[in-house]
Amino acid sequence: MFLTRSEYDRGVNTFSPEGRLFQVEYAIEAIKLGSTAVGIQTSQGIILAVEKRITSPLLVASSIEKIIEIDSHLGCAMSGLTADARTMIDHARVAAQSRPFGVALLIGGVDEKGPQLYHADPSGTFMQYDAKAIGSGSEGAQTELQEEYHKSLTLVEAETLSLKVLKQVMEEKLNKTNIELASITSEHGFRIYSEDELQAVIDRL
Repeated sequence: MFLTRSEYDRGVNTFSPEGRLFQVEYAIEAIKLGSTAVGIQTSQGIILAVEKRITSPLLVASSIEKIIEIDSHLGCAMSGLTADARTMIDHARVAAQSRPFGVALLIGGVDEKGPQLYHADPSGTFMQYDAKAIGSGSEGAQTELQEEYHKSLTLVEAETLSLKVLKQVMEEKLNKTNIELASITSEHGFRIYSEDELQAVIDRL
């Protein structure tokens, strides 16, 4: 005897007869509504760039944090539910959580092997990428990354490419208040760019 669709819907670890986990699928759909994030790996380090959606002129743009430092040599960009991202980062995906998180993460870091970029999704899958986009504009952004990325990119070129990709997929005009940019290198560790530094990169576009 099979369970009804609604009963499969409620279980986070109950497969439907078609082999689907509906709760995980719903969490992945939540990410597609989130702001676009881009990660690029170069030989010199990692670049993370994120769109910040400012929903009100009264909202203080600097209060929106989409890139978070995990450690001095490790950071991540998020797309999806920000509160879920904070929970994931704080608890490192504790096994006892009762539902899939509605967030995807681009995790960049530098170790003895050099810079590395990973993508983690609600199913618990994580894969390494040279360049990856997540969020609502991810399809167009990923296509652009596939055309423009090459292994010999410098960190400065990756800064420019990440903002160029965001500029193409963002609904509003890209400026220093509605994006976030960070780098992770062996020399300087994790660093979020100031508004002046952001403007300097925007001026190169």
